[in-house]
Amino acid sequence: MLTRPGTPPAATAAYGSEPDQVADIYPAEGTGPSVVFVHGGYWRPEYDRSHARCAAAALADAGHPTALIEYRRRPGDPDATMLDVAAGIRAVASGAVGLPDGPVVVVGHSAGGHLALVAASDPDLPIAGCLAIAPVADLRLAEELALDADGVQAFLGCAALDRPDLDPCLLSHPTPVVVVHGEQDDLVPICVSESFARQTGARLVRVPGAGHFSLIDPVSADWRGVIAHLRAIAPVAGIE
Repeated sequence: MLTRPGTPPAATAAYGSEPDQVADIYPAEGTGPSVVFVHGGYWRPEYDRSHARCAAAALADAGHPTALIEYRRRPGDPDATMLDVAAGIRAVASGAVGLPDGPVVVVGHSAGGHLALVAASDPDLPIAGCLAIAPVADLRLAEELALDADGVQAFLGCAALDRPDLDPCLLSHPTPVVVVHGEQDDLVPICVSESFARQTGARLVRVPGAGHFSLIDPVSADWRGVIAHLRAIAPVAGIE
């Protein structure tokens, strides 16, 4: 997934003045709600949105107009990242980037799943539902496990306990949340999502045999289940 050529977007739209404040736009002919896709990469600057373009295109093929947002990835500056994610969501929901306006479903993978869950806790954002795929959903546990060579502390610039406002386990979520996680994930172990589900009551879908990237790989059998869970969120969220 990190090396496969991605599907080019129909357009790339800016939602701010910074170079990373852009979104790849994938229109769709279906009636599904617009999706804001937040890519992963343990929040590190070397991983951009390019590896998620195949998934974004497949979401559009499934009838969901999709914006794959980029965001600032500066170690030790998580607030810039969260500001960008919020700004990207508002831009998509307002129709400013060319997709239908209205509340969106935010979909995030890995570290992007963490960002999606934090965004979904903000009642002022126009989010109707959240699908978190293999998310880093418990920052304290991820820090304890030293995932991705202490990726949590590199992202935060401090210990997880010092930023409870960015730990999904400590936040309430006013919109429907579904977490999908592969049981064979060796990059973000499923125990991280299990901890989040225990603490928040969120629905956790365990995918037997699935690794970290198969859940965002449209040629994988696991992808069909991801689409099904996304479609299930829309009616619950009040989106037809």
